[in-house]
Amino acid sequence: MTELPLDQVRTLLAVVDEGTFDAAAAALHVTPSAVSQRVKALERRTGRVLLLRTKPVRPTESGEVIVRFARQVARLERDASSELGLSTAGEPTRVPVAVNADSLATWFLGALTRVPREPRLCFELHREDEDHTAALLREGRVMAAVTSAPDPVPGCSVRSLGRMRYVPVAHPGFAARHLDGRALRDVLAEAPVVVFDRRDDFQDAFVRGLGGGHGAASALRHYVPTSEGFADAVAAGLGWGMVPETQAVPLLRAGRLTRLDPDRHAEVPLYWQQWRLHSPALAALADAVAEAAAEALRTGADGI
Repeated sequence: MTELPLDQVRTLLAVVDEGTFDAAAAALHVTPSAVSQRVKALERRTGRVLLLRTKPVRPTESGEVIVRFARQVARLERDASSELGLSTAGEPTRVPVAVNADSLATWFLGALTRVPREPRLCFELHREDEDHTAALLREGRVMAAVTSAPDPVPGCSVRSLGRMRYVPVAHPGFAARHLDGRALRDVLAEAPVVVFDRRDDFQDAFVRGLGGGHGAASALRHYVPTSEGFADAVAAGLGWGMVPETQAVPLLRAGRLTRLDPDRHAEVPLYWQQWRLHSPALAALADAVAEAAAEALRTGADGI
């Protein structure tokens, strides 16, 4: 393919980041007409539509490839400037990362504290379900992600971090009211349940595992879209739920939770994906994440 002019690539990125052609023009200190001409020229050069002219604008699948390339070029330029001593004194490096809520609430922040003080990094965390964090990488919105996807996003490397274990728990009073000697599968199909959001299928998957691939959790469900709030809602007796083991253990010891089945749990494999670049900032972050994950997550292939 013909080389991509960097002024056109940077302009496309500015339009995506700013949301409109006018805002991109203001950020680049050029006219909106110049922005439009550069984007159209890039589309002619690639032979593809790169932007959906919505408000805000959105990149097409081809546009996401260019956006990811633009961010990688910007990352390399900043690293080169830093190594050459051309960066503004004391200017930190921004590192956008996608991470799932449960990792963020349990072990991931500890990983960030392990990153060396040099180079100076400024983390921008994007919270997203582990099944969807890879999409942010694909769109070029983040440089790295904790994800459940083992297949690397184009242009990215992938490494296994371990497995996060979840246990089915409820408030002791809730369990006493609903279990009452009945089969767990039947109970969970009817009892109130706590779920993270409308995309959360985890509790339903656990019930299907109990029923040989059939069934689902009750339609009586409470949506609590924070990891800490989810655990608190289960401990308060609103419903049962699958809580990360590291969050559940202190609540179990305090008598605020009880396990619905001491022999059953579920484990979610987690992976670290990042741009395949020689970047000191990314390398330092990746090493810290891998070290913290080795201590916090499980290995092996246990499941429901």
